[in-house]
Amino acid sequence: MEYTPTLPAVVDVATVAALLAETAPIKLIDVRTPAEFESLHIPGSYNVPLDLLPEHRAELRDTVRSPVVLVCQSGHRARQAEQVLREVDLPQVHVLDGGVAAWEAAHHPLNRGRQRWSLERQVRGLAGSIVLVATLGSLFWKPLTAIATAIGAGLAYSALSNRCGMALVLSRLPYNQGATCDLSTVLRRLADDAPDIRSGQAG
Repeated sequence: MEYTPTLPAVVDVATVAALLAETAPIKLIDVRTPAEFESLHIPGSYNVPLDLLPEHRAELRDTVRSPVVLVCQSGHRARQAEQVLREVDLPQVHVLDGGVAAWEAAHHPLNRGRQRWSLERQVRGLAGSIVLVATLGSLFWKPLTAIATAIGAGLAYSALSNRCGMALVLSRLPYNQGATCDLSTVLRRLADDAPDIRSGQAG
């Protein structure tokens, strides 16, 4: 009989690495953009971008029989994906604590391609730049403080709602669309449990 691990809702990097080393029946689903996945991902993970997940969550539920560990850059998007999948009663859904960043910090293997900033880093860079420019500009024209206030309010709402409108907009920019994700292939490979497939898939 095949061993199926019992995992907590949030799984640490060491546990996931040990399970993969033991070839335990778990699936790593990376919910970052295809460009981020192409840039850096955990070997054997499958790319199902967060913005496509609601449309295909029922297919995923009907395809995957093993425990699922959701992966993103830091864990934020993986928690959003967890909520989406629990709405269709996908059993055994878990989140990798700290995401790819924690995996890399622990010096576990990664597949690397063309390097891009992660979506979280892009959000921090853009939001910080807008606030900085608006704050400095307000020294000469006071109404610019409203822009800084709006960005701050947006970030606070993002934290409370666990959704980020800026990240959604940035994910659709050409910079984040260089790679593609063929979800029909991903779902087929998930069903077949085939290893080492490339961009937008496992490998």
